[in-house]
Amino acid sequence: MRCLYCKGTLEDSTSTFTLDLDGCIVVVRNVPSHVCCQCGESSFDDGVYRQLEKIVDQLRGTISEVSIINYTGMIA
Repeated sequence: MRCLYCKGTLEDSTSTFTLDLDGCIVVVRNVPSHVCCQCGESSFDDGVYRQLEKIVDQLRGTISEVSIINYTGMIA
């Protein structure tokens, strides 16, 4: 696979997904991703995006300022 931004080579890895959710910061660590060897940009498969949406939906309304989640601990 090639990076959409710089056309570099993508490698399977993990990365951190960060989101500002209604003024609260959500950090999901160890997310399976494709990371560009050249520019470092991360991309996610459709299934990973769906799982991230589920994680965010579960957290909506329950966090105060910052929530740090481990991706592998949240999938079931």
